[in-house]
Amino acid sequence: MQITINKNASYYKKKYLYLSNLQLFFMMENEFLDNTNIISYSANNYEKTDFSDVSQITLSQGTDTIEWLNTYGINFYDDFKKIIYQNKLDDFLIKLLSEEEHSNKVILLDDLLFITTRVLLTENNKLDSEQMIFIASKDFLWSIQERSGDYFGWIRERLEGNKGIVRKKKADYLLFLLLESIIDNYQDTYQENAELSAHKLNSTHIKPTPEFTSLVEKRKQELFNFKKATLSLRDTIIKLEKMEVEGFDVKYFSELKEQTSNLVSNIDFELQELESKINLIFSIQGHRLNEVMKTLTILSVVFIPLTFLAGIYGMNFENIPELKFEYGYFILLGVMIIITIISVWYFKRKKWF
Repeated sequence: MQITINKNASYYKKKYLYLSNLQLFFMMENEFLDNTNIISYSANNYEKTDFSDVSQITLSQGTDTIEWLNTYGINFYDDFKKIIYQNKLDDFLIKLLSEEEHSNKVILLDDLLFITTRVLLTENNKLDSEQMIFIASKDFLWSIQERSGDYFGWIRERLEGNKGIVRKKKADYLLFLLLESIIDNYQDTYQENAELSAHKLNSTHIKPTPEFTSLVEKRKQELFNFKKATLSLRDTIIKLEKMEVEGFDVKYFSELKEQTSNLVSNIDFELQELESKINLIFSIQGHRLNEVMKTLTILSVVFIPLTFLAGIYGMNFENIPELKFEYGYFILLGVMIIITIISVWYFKRKKWF
C-alpha cells in the first residue's frame, strides 16, 4: 500500500508541474501577443492588426505589401522561435535572439539584415539605454524593443494617413525613418539640455564654488552619454551603408551618417567649452589664493623688522643705554612707524598691491 501511495503522489506531482508549466507558457504567450502588433501597408492599403495566437503572425515576402512587426520585450524566446520557423526565416536568427546582451551588430543573413544597437532613453534625466533589434528585408521589418514606448508615433501617423512617400517605399525606407527618428530625438533632447545648460553655466555666472563645479561635471557626464550613444548609432549606420541585400537600398543611410557626425561635432564643441570653464574656475581659484598669499607675505615683511627691534629691546641685559633714556620708548615707536611707512611705500612703488 505504501508503494501505491508514493506512485500516486509522484503522478499528481508531475501532473501539477506540467499544468503549471503549461499555464506559465500561455501567460508568456499572452504577454507577447499583448506587446506585439503588425502594420501592413502598400500605396493604396493600410491595416493594423493585433493577434490572438502566434501562428497568425505571417510576414509576406515577394508581394507589394510591406509589413512592420513591432514587439516590446526581448525575452520572448519561444515566441520568436515560432515566428522564425513558420515564416521560414534564417534559423541563425534563433541563436542571435537567444543572446541577452548584444554589442552593435549588422549581420547579413539570407536576404535579410539582423541589426542591434543600444538606444538612449531621454524621457528622464538618468539617460538610461535600451537594446533595440531590427530584422529587415525589402518586404518586411521586425523591430524588437526592450521597453514599451518609443519615438515612432509620427511614423505610424504618416503610414495611417498616407502622408509623404513612406507607403510607396519598401521596408528599407521604413528602417531609415526609424533610425532617423532616434537621431532626431537625440538632437532635440541635446538642444533642449544645451539651452538649459547655457543659462545655468553662463560665463558671467562662473563662480569657483563646489555647486558650480558640480553642475559642470554633471553636464559633462550627460554629454559623454549622448556622445557614446550617438557614436554607437553612427557605427551601426556605417555598417549598414556597406551591406548589399537584394532589393534593399542603402543610399538613405548616408544622410543619417552625416546627421550623427554633426551631432558628435556639436557635443565635442560643448565639451571643449566646459573644459575651458573648468580651467577658468581653477585659474580664478589660483588667482584668489595668490592674492591671499601676497597679502600675508606683505604683512609678514612689514612686521619682521618691527619684531626684530622689539626682540632687541626685550632682552634682559642691563647695559642697554636706550632703556634708561627718557624718550627712548617714543623714539623706538617713531622708528617702527617710519619703517612701516617706508615698507608700504616701497611695495606700492613696485605695484605689489
